[in-house]
Amino acid sequence: MGLFLGLGIAGLVLLAASLVFDGVLEGLFDGAVGGLFDGWLSLPVIAGFVSMLGFTGAIMLGSTGLGPGPAAAVGAVAGAGAGWVTWRLSRALMRDHGGDAPRGEELIGSSGSVVTAIPADGYGEVLLRLAGQPVKYTATTDTLLERGAEVWVTAILSSTSVAVRAVQH
Repeated sequence: MGLFLGLGIAGLVLLAASLVFDGVLEGLFDGAVGGLFDGWLSLPVIAGFVSMLGFTGAIMLGSTGLGPGPAAAVGAVAGAGAGWVTWRLSRALMRDHGGDAPRGEELIGSSGSVVTAIPADGYGEVLLRLAGQPVKYTATTDTLLERGAEVWVTAILSSTSVAVRAVQH
């Protein structure tokens, strides 16, 4: 039983090491092994297999009258299952792509407020929300807009400036 528990603990230590030293094996071999440590031979998959083999083998050995051979066989099957789940989960996480970066075009039609008065022939500043974050833009308009006025964005002039109009209530 000590051997199985040792394998289980070694698998957990290997998992912790794979989290800390992610990509070290790939770097040591400098791509010479052609992605051998990706997929089925990645450290998290091996760690899941070894720890499940050890802990399942220890449980089988301690709770049944089976010897070490059948306990190892049952542990190997459970380890293969744990390795497969780890491999599938890591593939799913690698495919997870976040949303695209917010673009200025998304501001057209959004509302905001004037933070620095905008003269009819010049520029002021407005506070808008881009992807939920407050962002200050330089703004121009056709009419004078005082501080605190609510505005709508009508056009994007550059990455830092917009054209606005007053909201009609």
